[in-house]
Amino acid sequence: MSDGLKLPKFSVGTGDRFAHQAKAQLTACILAADAGVEVVPVWNKSNREHMIIGSEPSATRAAADAAVKELGWTKPYFLDADHINLKTVGRFLDPCDFFTLDVADLIGQPAKDEDVTAFLSAHPELVGTVTIPHVDEPFKTDKAFVEGVAHKFLAAVKHAGEIYRLLLENKGAGRFVPEISMDETDYPQTPVELLIILAMIADEKIPIQTIAPKFTGRFNKGVDYVGDVAQFTKEFNEDLAAIQYAISKYGLPDNLKLSVHSGSDKFSIYKAIYEGAKRFNMGVHLKTAGTTWLEELIGLAEAGGSGLEIAKEVYAEAFAHSAELCAPYATVIDIDPAKLPTPEEVNGWTSEQYTSALRHDQSNPAYNQSFRQLLHVGFKVAAKMGRKYLDALEANEEIVAKNVTTNLFERHIKPVFLGL
Repeated sequence: MSDGLKLPKFSVGTGDRFAHQAKAQLTACILAADAGVEVVPVWNKSNREHMIIGSEPSATRAAADAAVKELGWTKPYFLDADHINLKTVGRFLDPCDFFTLDVADLIGQPAKDEDVTAFLSAHPELVGTVTIPHVDEPFKTDKAFVEGVAHKFLAAVKHAGEIYRLLLENKGAGRFVPEISMDETDYPQTPVELLIILAMIADEKIPIQTIAPKFTGRFNKGVDYVGDVAQFTKEFNEDLAAIQYAISKYGLPDNLKLSVHSGSDKFSIYKAIYEGAKRFNMGVHLKTAGTTWLEELIGLAEAGGSGLEIAKEVYAEAFAHSAELCAPYATVIDIDPAKLPTPEEVNGWTSEQYTSALRHDQSNPAYNQSFRQLLHVGFKVAAKMGRKYLDALEANEEIVAKNVTTNLFERHIKPVFLGL
């Protein structure tokens, strides 16, 4: 089903809010290649982030291309139009070659009865006992269950089909990588639901190369996984089995893989992801998004002087506007206001106190995940600073870049793709 542009087996989604860290991020992928594994970068920035910062996707493309040229990267790389829909896709058409079709908002919107009936009659194999290789217990379904899943997800998948066909018309077949994202919704999809969804996607003739379901547990921004690791491991393996089965059964692309959104810093499940991918010999797309921006703040704080002053100023403003900053991310953050230091307290901190509170080192008693999450969503504050913030990044480029590279390679790439 898929010809043309192909996403390699392992890829990492790297957010770069201010388009200044492409080189530092790419350096982490070069370190991975030196360690014996190909992990290709997918630079991603959503429409919401472009709107907040006042940037254009073309600037993200320019930064990625410049880093690739400067560092002599000859492997593939991609630019993701992150979380787009029919209303927002326009500005991404030219610069992007990876499109995350976000249909989470349509999940639960009732599908047309005739569409549900047509789906059920086309897929009798999904009703009853569905035996899948490498799954201990066969999936047991009945007509009412499959019908319920169709009513819940079919309208969303059909919308993804509309976006895909628009992309096809504008970009041409084989000239972009499609991903479907269903993670920003209230309830996780079970592995059997994922299989039924994959059948719908195949019916829509969308040659997806990655799919981002919502997994069990909480995937809060920039902090560790909250949930039952054993349950996640079981579901992740069953999801991989469902994908492998759907590839052979429905003719989906043979490089189709799971995408773990808000995957940054989910340290407690990285072993499960690595082992699952290895067991099934399948790829993984890990999306790290906003951690780069936090590493910029850590680098500025570490630099001391005016860098530390800017890091403190960002926190004071984020603290003052926390309700407004947190609102768009309410489903993916858990901040305890009682654990947030006052700006007055932070103003008295040394570089080490600031970086200890912010850097994701759970062995450090000073690490503060409420502080970290508030700053994670506080990039709007730095955006409002304009040149003041960007000048600070440029003045402290070396120390900032070191933090960005170390974070991406040591804390993410090594455990997920090298099992280290």
